[in-house]
Amino acid sequence: MDDLDADEEVHLDFYRQVEVRSDMLVPLAEHHTANGVHSYYVLFDRTATWGHPGTPQYVAVHLQRNQQERTFAFEKAPLPLPAMAQSWLIHRGCPSDAIGLDPELGPPPADEATRALEQRLAGDGDHYAMGYSYTSDDPDDMVTVVALRALDERAPSPFRVVVEEVDTDAWTHTLREGGFTTVEEALRWCDDRLRGEVGPLPPVRPAASVTRPAAMPKAPAPRPPSRSR
Repeated sequence: MDDLDADEEVHLDFYRQVEVRSDMLVPLAEHHTANGVHSYYVLFDRTATWGHPGTPQYVAVHLQRNQQERTFAFEKAPLPLPAMAQSWLIHRGCPSDAIGLDPELGPPPADEATRALEQRLAGDGDHYAMGYSYTSDDPDDMVTVVALRALDERAPSPFRVVVEEVDTDAWTHTLREGGFTTVEEALRWCDDRLRGEVGPLPPVRPAASVTRPAAMPKAPAPRPPSRSR
């Protein structure tokens, strides 16, 4: 960004929010458009562990360059899960197949259920609003809980909890999802989990299927009258 300019407010925001701790931001994924206009980053913020307890440890950054005017702008969002950072970038124009996480950085998924849920969160993240998250990097219980609200009021289980747990011995992680009817129930489950009271996540209720009336059997087509020879 050294050869680009911006107004004083943008420069100051970029310095405070990104540049001042750039040596503590680990790029887990990045994509740059061929024309150099857009850059997308999923970053792990190593300073988060020293900040306010529970702070999200991932940062999504979208840089936009105006090549003709030699200026730049940026958007940034702290998010609790890498899949949510990917989703944030995808819905700002980043191709979904171009922002995959570096498999050498961070614990890999432990099972197919984790991979499937991460892919769904990355693709459908704009269907939900995040209401609460807490990240604990205690080596004895590395866990992140996230409470989400479905933007579609008709959605089954309108409140969701997503929980990521890291197995520090196997160095893998699992991601699971539960469905709740009220926000109070979702937040209570998060609080219980963070206090070590591990209970099963209630399943997400499936969407109601529409029962269509059985079709009336068609009457056989009338046969043409036979002709006498």
